[in-house]
Amino acid sequence: MMFKLGALIMHPASKFVLLALALIFPLLAGVENEYQVQVMAKAFIIIIAVYGFNVITGFCGQLNLAHGGFYAIGAYTVALLTVDAGWNYWPALVAALVVTGVLGFLVGAVSLRLKEHYFAIFTLCVGFIIYLLIEKWDWLTHGVIGVRNISEPDGFGIVNFRETNAMYYLVLFFMTFIIWFTSRIQKSLVGRTFIAIRNGDDLAQSLGINLMKTKILAFVISTTYAGLAGGLYAGMIRVVGPEEANVLQTFNMIMYMLVGGIGTLFGPLVGTLGVTWITETLQFLEAYRMLIFGPLLVVLVIFFPLGICGSFLTWMHRKAQALGLGPKKAQTQSKVKASGQEANNNA
Repeated sequence: MMFKLGALIMHPASKFVLLALALIFPLLAGVENEYQVQVMAKAFIIIIAVYGFNVITGFCGQLNLAHGGFYAIGAYTVALLTVDAGWNYWPALVAALVVTGVLGFLVGAVSLRLKEHYFAIFTLCVGFIIYLLIEKWDWLTHGVIGVRNISEPDGFGIVNFRETNAMYYLVLFFMTFIIWFTSRIQKSLVGRTFIAIRNGDDLAQSLGINLMKTKILAFVISTTYAGLAGGLYAGMIRVVGPEEANVLQTFNMIMYMLVGGIGTLFGPLVGTLGVTWITETLQFLEAYRMLIFGPLLVVLVIFFPLGICGSFLTWMHRKAQALGLGPKKAQTQSKVKASGQEANNNA
């Protein structure tokens, strides 16, 4: 089912159909299913954060295990500025982008001097420190109680973002922009330098790429995405707590990215939506739902090791190669047959 979803999204013409379906989803869900609209909006927010993870890990090949911490920093920046400092939501959201971007630059400048699993371990420690600071720094973060009554985004005219549908369309707008922006990065020279570094530091350096500068750029883009997602989450849910910085957030994002296809443009979208709605469908099993969900993930890893979109792209590439080689083989066989007949006639 999820593979068909990936194939549908990867088709060029279907992107507009899917966008149209996303636009009318609240109407399809109906007033009585407002919960489904909220679940979809939350999935869109997580998709934004996973796209940030995909930039630093999928494109650039650096496994940042502090990504969930930066997501929490974005949420807490909006929460604390609107509740304690009395800021308007929109300046607070911009501040969240700036804070996560600056912290991403500082952490990246130190951590990216390390390579491979050393970098991953260092960022895991950074993520745990962020979690401890949020949980223990009571006078600033409100500790384990968290921050409540966060201001929602200010509306305009008849638009009121306290309404679920209005917030859904706001999040959809940001998610669509992030996907478009990521596609521009992927196709640009910057995106190609990210991929060159992923393929090998030595090879990238031999091509004249400044490794540290490029890695820090990818890290800052990644953390800014996470900050945007966290800020939108705070404005929609209006309550944040230390669990937002839990390392499980990061590992969930890794799962979404791997299920969809690491390093692919639409992998975060497919993986997050697929896993979110499977878990929602299995909610009636309560504590036993992992007995179903776990084996499903195992089967997915066995049959689609590159993720849904990654496996689909590989299949399409092989199919294109087969179609390209087919006429050549046929032409070669016809030439051999013709030369054989000519030899027989001469004999």
